[in-house]
Amino acid sequence: MIDVDIELEPVRGLLEQADQALLAGEDPHDRVWPTGFDPLDQTLNGGLRSGELVLLGGPQGLGKTTLVLQVARNVVRSGRPALVFSFEHDARTLLVRLVALEAGEIGGIVAPGVNRIRATFEDADGRTGPVRSRLADTECGVEAVEAVEAYGDKLLLHRSTGTSTGLGHITAAIHAVRERTGASPLVVVDYLQKVHVPDATDEYERITTVAEGLKDLALDHDVPVLAVVASDKEGLTAGRRLRVANLRGSSALAYEADTVLLLNDKYDVVARHHLVYSMTNVETFRNWAVLSVEKNRSGRAGVDLEFHKRFDQCRFDTAGRNVAEQLVDERVFVE
Repeated sequence: MIDVDIELEPVRGLLEQADQALLAGEDPHDRVWPTGFDPLDQTLNGGLRSGELVLLGGPQGLGKTTLVLQVARNVVRSGRPALVFSFEHDARTLLVRLVALEAGEIGGIVAPGVNRIRATFEDADGRTGPVRSRLADTECGVEAVEAVEAYGDKLLLHRSTGTSTGLGHITAAIHAVRERTGASPLVVVDYLQKVHVPDATDEYERITTVAEGLKDLALDHDVPVLAVVASDKEGLTAGRRLRVANLRGSSALAYEADTVLLLNDKYDVVARHHLVYSMTNVETFRNWAVLSVEKNRSGRAGVDLEFHKRFDQCRFDTAGRNVAEQLVDERVFVE
């Protein structure tokens, strides 16, 4: 006879728990985490959800890290903690991006860009003294530093490596954040395919293990997990729309994820006739990224949204809008 410890939850007990939560005045919205990107939150019925795995894919250089870091920033500004596992960038690089983001949000187009702020942090700006005094002659530079400082205790960065940072490290960090802040964090993984899996025999097995592990982690710890995913070579082809099938380990990713978001450059995926009849559109479309909700267990899918790129300030405009033009999977270039 096999001795197995089985945990069963009767539906009656769950109903009683729901009644108790409602009578105690607990807010069901506590399980919803707005991203701060208005049309995306509307499509997701409020935002990300505790216990769910959300994937973000897209071509290189289209702002995947920018978007997830901005979501984390928006979450901590609302008072909740966020935990970012960065396999691609060190903590200082992310700090520079956050200051540039805040400067752009406060000052708009007159604010210092990321190159100016990076020069300050790298002591290459020809000035002396601490960061604040070096940015004192810029529009909103000091205010941007103060904005980051205001939420800095709730935004935790982890410099991750593909040779050592595994699911166990992510779990331990969640516990550490709870002890430190008294609350559960949004978990950001940038990116999924680099999470370490010991003894994995091939890439597909490793990706499957990580996807399953992140989904279990989200459920077990009742946190939202937002993970960046890499695409295959075909998905990196210019002029071709990235789809779920173009993600590395796509079948495992599509199955485990509750929500799949895909970024594409609008210029690459807009139908040809929008370019032929107006060269003004060509330059305009280059400034926009299309964010498609390809899978959504909590609401509508097949929704195409667009956000203006402000990459000189390491951010997107969060207002966004639905895409009005026709999009295609592949088009003929018009230069």
